[in-house]
Amino acid sequence: MGIFNTIKRMEIMTNRERFIKTLKCEPIGGRVPTFELVYFLTMEKLGKVHPSHRFYEQWNQMSYQERSLHMDEMAQIYVDIARAYDHSAIFVHPNPNDVENIQWLLELIREKSGDEYYIMMHGDPTWAIPDGGAMMDFSVKMFEEPESLNEQTKIRLDRSIKKAQKLDALGHLHDGYTLCSDYCFNTNPFYSPDQFDEFVVPFLKETISEYRKMGYYTIKHTDGNIMPILKQMADCKPDAFHSLDPQGGVSIPEVRKIIGEDIALIGNVNCGLLQTGTIEECCGDILRSLREGMATGRGYVFSTSNCVYTGLDLDRYEMMIDLWKQYGNYDDYERNFGSGGALA
Repeated sequence: MGIFNTIKRMEIMTNRERFIKTLKCEPIGGRVPTFELVYFLTMEKLGKVHPSHRFYEQWNQMSYQERSLHMDEMAQIYVDIARAYDHSAIFVHPNPNDVENIQWLLELIREKSGDEYYIMMHGDPTWAIPDGGAMMDFSVKMFEEPESLNEQTKIRLDRSIKKAQKLDALGHLHDGYTLCSDYCFNTNPFYSPDQFDEFVVPFLKETISEYRKMGYYTIKHTDGNIMPILKQMADCKPDAFHSLDPQGGVSIPEVRKIIGEDIALIGNVNCGLLQTGTIEECCGDILRSLREGMATGRGYVFSTSNCVYTGLDLDRYEMMIDLWKQYGNYDDYERNFGSGGALA
């Protein structure tokens, strides 16, 4: 009777509940959750421009009715994509990005989908790899004006937390933040471990802590070779890591050896290979990600190693989702992959 009740409870969990339990590294049974940090192929899938690709310079000059139509369509796009692919979560790209309009968008998404989906947005005040033109100046500043650089980071952090507090006071309609500052190239991190300790770790740790105080989960995203700074990031205690970029030499088993099984992992399907590889190569990589990600029986979200970006073949992503539906079930793991994780 106890087993029956457990199975029944798992069956009726919403996508949001399953995603949250996964972030907590609790077993959920059944299908492993999936989502994408960005899904830019909305024109191909829905015939509509992605919300973050829209240019609203004259937003405040629009009538309320016109703004409402735009906002409603953007909210519907997020929900329609989640439903089309059985995503468990929605990453929102607010546009415009002020508190009032973010709240409006969140209200519409919740109105259309209830509590079905975990909702997140960007909120990372730490410094990503600078753009090419600014890289030299930033590097010089790390050596010549470290105190000034950290003062700027503190200002950015305070601004991010105040914005989160304002949204929280308006109803706590989203569930968490994804910290999207990229720290790494495919070959190595931009920061040395010592620089990372000085310029990123204190602020990343505080950001995660402050969000957690408000009841928000945090997912730390960065592409590239994270391995030299992985332990430092893990010590900041995010709920999950996103990307796990195989193009940067990142493998799920090696990550697990360093951080253990109490931080969730998201991603690892090689999106570069998904675009340029053969069907056989892509299928093999997708199944490898599922096999390695699901091996512990908990704490894994299936996704690409970056995002579904402009230019990716829609058929390739939908092939990935088809394989997830066929093989991405914890209850069938041994049947699909064998007790040793080899595809049966």
